[in-house]
Amino acid sequence: MTPNQPGQMPKMPIPGVKNLIAVGSGKGGVGKTTVSVNLAVGLAQLGYKAGLMDADVYGPNVPLMMGINRTPMASGERIQPLEQFGVRLMSMGFLNPGDKPLVWRGPMLHSVIQQFLRGVEWGDLDYLVIDLPPGTGDVQLSLIQTAPISGSIVVTTPSDVSLEDARKAIFMFHQVKVPILGIVENMSYLICPHCSERIDVFSHGGGRRTAKEMQVHFLAELPLDPQVRIGGDSGKPIVLRPEGSAFIELARNVVARSEEAAKEEGPKIEIAD
Repeated sequence: MTPNQPGQMPKMPIPGVKNLIAVGSGKGGVGKTTVSVNLAVGLAQLGYKAGLMDADVYGPNVPLMMGINRTPMASGERIQPLEQFGVRLMSMGFLNPGDKPLVWRGPMLHSVIQQFLRGVEWGDLDYLVIDLPPGTGDVQLSLIQTAPISGSIVVTTPSDVSLEDARKAIFMFHQVKVPILGIVENMSYLICPHCSERIDVFSHGGGRRTAKEMQVHFLAELPLDPQVRIGGDSGKPIVLRPEGSAFIELARNVVARSEEAAKEEGPKIEIAD
């Protein structure tokens, strides 16, 4: 089903939320949640009212990376989001803590995504960042087809394997008429802690090249930095520290691109198959 087919749930706005930013990737292991977490916290650091919705229901890592794991409270029929580092949060990890896996099929996934979107009291937000699961499956399509996504971000590494899957994610967003804010190249380079030499562990420049080929913007090159991993594992995102300046720059670029996308008129760029 495409967004224009009859019988589909209309894309009703989320009350109080100005911009919904979907962060996706064609495959796992590229640091998509790390980007989502640091982007949301970076937006809050810049003074914007930010939220983060963890839509990766099978692998909800946001509670660990944000250093918070409480059970949200309910007020009437509405769920009150938790808050950390100035960011309002909702994740299946808050409702299903521990190592117990979820074994759910499409209709159940659709239901929980709608609950997170419309059953949570998000309040007034400038940006609600949505951390999608990797790939192009049921959760992604359910959300994209029913939520008024303002723009999408595709996260990749410089490797050819990752870039091939990133192209699939770009095609998915394009086919469902979601504006693409741009590509983020994560793990772009490593600065040797001993000699300060730059090392391109996973190659380099593939994200920028793919953005040019696919006619989308290139948003950021993010370093492969042990402090990023330490920040995620300890629940203290690196964007809160001076070493996280690359993520602050990413947040600025996302704001700029969101404002540009809102002003753009006319048909979107068509990409040939």
